[in-house]
Amino acid sequence: MIVPRRVALRSLFALAVTAFTGGALGRITTRPPSGAPAGNARDPHAFDEMYGGRHLLGRSGPGGEPVALVDGRPLHLMRCADGGYVTPIDHYESCPTPLAAVRAAVDGLGTARLSPLAAAHGVHTDPTGGSPRGVHA
Repeated sequence: MIVPRRVALRSLFALAVTAFTGGALGRITTRPPSGAPAGNARDPHAFDEMYGGRHLLGRSGPGGEPVALVDGRPLHLMRCADGGYVTPIDHYESCPTPLAAVRAAVDGLGTARLSPLAAAHGVHTDPTGGSPRGVHA
């Protein structure tokens, strides 16, 4: 059976398009996200952003647990049984990621500064007269 030239050319064209598309998609899927810092591309807890007028910075700590800073002050993150995170600012709302928990804490702080004791696990009051939720007026 002889294959007409037109069918052979269409087949070769379809094969070339398929190969080119697969190669292009392969490069796109291996590229890090555009908003992620290049050095922390593999750090699942890395973030560096401005939110609500505050500078939020996060990374993985020595044991792989997330470490978060709000305007340079540490904010303690606690892991929940459901896999989410809570902060001393709001123990009642579990957030799915460390970044979401820090954003919720910033929303809860409003215009108040983060207390230096908000980083200490188990410390819920400020001896200088601050709020039991870890904020200063």
